[in-house]
Amino acid sequence: MLIVQDITYVHPNKDLLFDRINLTVNKRDKIALIGNNGIGKSTLLKIIAGILPPSSGVLHCESKSYYMPQIFGQFNELTVAQAIGVDKKLKALSEIVSGNVTETNIALLNDDWTIEKRCMEALSCWKLEELDLNQKMETLSGGQKTKVFLAGISISQPEMVLLDEPSNHLDMDGRTLLYDFIQSYKYAMIVVSHDRKLLNLLDSVCELNNKGITVYGGNYDFYAEQKQIEKIALENDLRSKEKALRKAKETERDTLERQQRRNARGNRQQRKEGTPKIMINKLKNDAERSSARLKNVHAEKTEAIARELTALRRDLPDVDGMKFGFDNSSLHLGKTLIKAENLNFGYSDKMLWRQALTFDIKSGERLTLRGANGSGKTTLIKIILGILQPTEGTVFRAENTAIYIDQDYSLIDNRLTVYEQAQMFNASSLQEHEIKIRLNRFLFAKDEWDKSCNSLSGGEKMRLMLCCLTISNHAPDIIILDEPTNNLDIRNIEVLTDAINEYRGTLIVVSHDIYFLEQINAESFGIELLPSI
Repeated sequence: MLIVQDITYVHPNKDLLFDRINLTVNKRDKIALIGNNGIGKSTLLKIIAGILPPSSGVLHCESKSYYMPQIFGQFNELTVAQAIGVDKKLKALSEIVSGNVTETNIALLNDDWTIEKRCMEALSCWKLEELDLNQKMETLSGGQKTKVFLAGISISQPEMVLLDEPSNHLDMDGRTLLYDFIQSYKYAMIVVSHDRKLLNLLDSVCELNNKGITVYGGNYDFYAEQKQIEKIALENDLRSKEKALRKAKETERDTLERQQRRNARGNRQQRKEGTPKIMINKLKNDAERSSARLKNVHAEKTEAIARELTALRRDLPDVDGMKFGFDNSSLHLGKTLIKAENLNFGYSDKMLWRQALTFDIKSGERLTLRGANGSGKTTLIKIILGILQPTEGTVFRAENTAIYIDQDYSLIDNRLTVYEQAQMFNASSLQEHEIKIRLNRFLFAKDEWDKSCNSLSGGEKMRLMLCCLTISNHAPDIIILDEPTNNLDIRNIEVLTDAINEYRGTLIVVSHDIYFLEQINAESFGIELLPSI
């Protein structure tokens, strides 16, 4: 069992990340830990793993845990065996088998005589049969590194697994292996992920937000349903508060007007009756003080409702306003934009694909380009865009405009500020205030307009890219997305999904995120990229 009690973490620069977090994980719980980018999910996972100390609070863990990080660059200089922590046992076993039976080697091995066999079986299970345990991690692809750490789970046999974005670098086959593993694993598991298909395999969802952790007793689909119910309730509260605020202002105005009329009538009556001037002044002052008290009472009530309204608006999801807003009138559905026949590409006199490719792309289609890591998806995209020419076959390209949004958002110039980047797409000569309104709509507040694009997170760059496309206002004929959901949190994936679903042009997507592909209704490209043997 894991108990996280009142855990607080403060960055070394004294910024508070999260405060008084509580969580309980039982022996066989499978938990999804989700939340917006920067909220502290990875940090909390590191605290649970014992890698980071909390600033305050109590952590009690009865189980042996295994932690898989999101980023692997720090392991590049290590061998595979060192990265998963089995190098010393393997060396001790080798020396014992060679006759060097020392107390040190016996202690290091700790009766784990099957360690070498388990390593081979685990690597084989993750399709890494040909991997050498003494191979440097830097020689592996991102997907291979991920599989190495996943293989480490079977080798170390923990009672709790902590996984940080485990599907990020995996192709479709690798993700299938991961999903099967998650379903078959018999012990506790905490997973940080934006992969909705994976999240649906877990028993409960824990949402980390500014208020702490909220637990939802079901998988991601259940969580999404509950969030929709919460959103509807919040919108109803919002409308109710807006109505109450209007009513309070009307009541305040009507009451003050009645009071003023009453005071005026009283003044006229007093003058008519010949009331002494000193008495009239006293009555007038009393009336003004009474009006002021009445005004203050109503003002306090109105301000209280306004504060509640502001808090409700802050809690309302901010996805709905972030749309492309394109003028789609120039798009001609059904027009052939790309036609390829017997296409292939060669590197060093060797063809990239086992079979030549023949396909056509029509305006308005939504296509997903599938293929394993290293099968040439990016090369094919560059041929479609005209950046590369095929070694074999022909390509017809009708006149078109295309936007290629790669994993690194290369269309964003890191030398510019957020506002300067938005101005680069201002082909329709929008006024400065109009550009800033659009930046606000995509969650770039005033204090972020002068922020360097180089300091933006993946999710922020994606939002800025979408904002820039709305500023350009002209719908491109083709949008090509290369692994668009990598490193985005669920909120930003929802922003991207809603924007893409509004677009009426041709969409080509390279993605292993099955849930995302289903949400945007992307169909198979009709070809399978099979690398040459």
